[in-house]
Amino acid sequence: MKRTNLLPAAALVLLTSCVSMREYESLQQQYSQKTKSLSLAQQELQELREENAELVRQGQAMTVALSDMTAARQECEATVTSINRSYAALQLRYDTTVENYMQQLTGKNRDLSKAHQALQQRSRQLADKQRDLKAKEDQLLSQQRDLQQREEQMLQNQRAIGQALEAKQRELEQLKGAVASALVGYKDKGLNVETKDGKVYVSMEDKLLFASGSWTVSPQGIGALKTLARILEDNPDLTIMVEGHTDNDPFRGTAAVKDNWDLSVMRATAIVKQLLRQGPAINPARVVAAGHAEYTPKVKNTTAANKARNRRTEIILTPNLDKLLRQMGN
Repeated sequence: MKRTNLLPAAALVLLTSCVSMREYESLQQQYSQKTKSLSLAQQELQELREENAELVRQGQAMTVALSDMTAARQECEATVTSINRSYAALQLRYDTTVENYMQQLTGKNRDLSKAHQALQQRSRQLADKQRDLKAKEDQLLSQQRDLQQREEQMLQNQRAIGQALEAKQRELEQLKGAVASALVGYKDKGLNVETKDGKVYVSMEDKLLFASGSWTVSPQGIGALKTLARILEDNPDLTIMVEGHTDNDPFRGTAAVKDNWDLSVMRATAIVKQLLRQGPAINPARVVAAGHAEYTPKVKNTTAANKARNRRTEIILTPNLDKLLRQMGN
């Protein structure tokens, strides 16, 4: 009976230990077959008990069957052991994989955290730059508005200056006309009136003003200067520059006046004194005397006629442009 009980036990071991369903089903079939065999054997054992020889044969058959079952059990145990080793290896691989994944995940999280911090820093920097850019844009807009206002003001000033220049030019032409009209009687005596560079030039040749080598104004010259002085008194804003000029013939004079430099200066000074004498209302601070000797000729000193033109005194009348210059400065 002990051997008979081993069959269900072996079958149970096979059923509980095997992993594969196919093996399980195979063992199940074997178990069913063995159960049937055992039932038949029991029947046969009962029937053959009476026959000793048959019982011995059946005992031998059972011994063989038990041996087979033992071999099958050992094979199954070996299979279970192999499966357990495989499972252990798989479990180790799984644990290693999970650990590696967790390490990678931790590293990724650290990288992600650093990237997030860097992104936040970049965002703050971008916000700062955007604020700076907005401030610069506002500043630029303000500067553009200021520039536009300045341009508009400049245009207004330019128009005002243009109008003022035109008015000054008209005044200059009127002054020229007044001087020319007043001194028209001296035109054929070496007197010429012209405008140049925003100034009125009253040019008088020496034959109208001085004797040769002299710096004493002639009576005819005094008459012309008297007429001019009245006009200068009526135009108190004019600056008066008196320039003396000579030809290139050397002048040999006395100890006081030695050369053309001295002669040109003395003649300019004599004209200034006559203007102030004939026009007492003229402010002396408006008047300047200068001598150029022969170094700024009107024409080349190649003929007697040219030299006569170069021996001259120029009275240069300049309008007061202070207001106009202040507008230009603004």
